[in-house]
Amino acid sequence: MPIDAEKALAAEPRTSRISWDHKDVQLYHLGIGAGARPDLATPAVDPGELRYTLESRLQVLPSFATVAGAGTAMAGGLSAPGVDVDLAAVLHGGQSVRVHRPVPVRGSAVTTSKVAAVYDKVKAAVLVLRTEAVDDDGPLWTSDSQIFVRGEGGFGGERGPSERVAWPAVAPDHIAERPVRPDQALLYRLSGDWNPLHADPDFAARAGFDRPILHGLCTYGMTLKAVTDTVLGGDVTRIRSYRTRFTGVVHPGETLGIEMWTADHQVRVEVRVRERDNALVLGDTFVEHS
Repeated sequence: MPIDAEKALAAEPRTSRISWDHKDVQLYHLGIGAGARPDLATPAVDPGELRYTLESRLQVLPSFATVAGAGTAMAGGLSAPGVDVDLAAVLHGGQSVRVHRPVPVRGSAVTTSKVAAVYDKVKAAVLVLRTEAVDDDGPLWTSDSQIFVRGEGGFGGERGPSERVAWPAVAPDHIAERPVRPDQALLYRLSGDWNPLHADPDFAARAGFDRPILHGLCTYGMTLKAVTDTVLGGDVTRIRSYRTRFTGVVHPGETLGIEMWTADHQVRVEVRVRERDNALVLGDTFVEHS
């Protein structure tokens, strides 16, 4: 069996030093649609968008943690002891990020990564890859990635917790429409996720898709930006944590309908693809904020 759960869980954490500067942050923000909002008359020079694109005004969305250091934490997890999988069988099942303080525009940190859990979903195995980042001032963020590996379940392990939450019974308080550009995946992958599933039609076909799909983490970032701009006044420092479950694929060229329900210090979100009968692509999604 390519995944040895006992060996993966017992492996020593991997430690590495990562660094980033304003160019990495700007590239990430452009990759999730900054400067291209359809609801603004001149989005490329809009003051709200310049907070994501202009170095003299720059702030950092916490979802940047998923690509800081060119995404090396997740890549390391998929090559951890006891883990030997085919990328064509890998899907991102869920993601969470908790920030302990605002992420600086320029920084350096030590990341510690490990396989925190291995679950048996019968038809798939689920790896929980946990990364903690610490700089000279203390903890920066904790990030969990839930990775589905198709065909690797049935080994008799724990099934794991269910994170599904009942859909809201009332209309959303806010709805944001965000188009996915045809070249969105090609731009987003420059931040470090080089999985050919998002660019190579032949590889996508081998993975069971009729064309390359958008990175789930790109949809994740686009959604957090929409929530920040719509509910939090564009202030990323109010975000405390953000989690989601990936429920479907997004294709470049489609439109995301981002539906938001607000409560005390929390925004519940669901994301749907308008062109495919509002197919749900992000569920059980929550942004906790101050």
